[in-house]
Amino acid sequence: MSFINQFRPRYGSNQVLSPAISSASVTIAKDDTAVRLVNSGANLCYVRIGSAAASASSTDLPIPAGTQIIVRKSVDDTVLSHISAAGTTLHVQTGRDGI
Repeated sequence: MSFINQFRPRYGSNQVLSPAISSASVTIAKDDTAVRLVNSGANLCYVRIGSAAASASSTDLPIPAGTQIIVRKSVDDTVLSHISAAGTTLHVQTGRDGI
């Protein structure tokens, strides 16, 4: 029998972002261990998660349009940087598990 380690969201932590051609950064919860990323827009975007602001680029994690993923992060990571050459909508919510 296998068990699924479901994502446990930190309610109230969701941020709706508008990645554009210039990289931008937002603060995310420090003590959480996972980030759920939902690209509800029409274009590809890229994200970078770390402990300090950095410029996201096309060499970072791609989030295709109309998809969602959950990625693990260090409890010390507090910044998510994002970019999209054509612009899109990205939902970012921290939590635990789900990997």
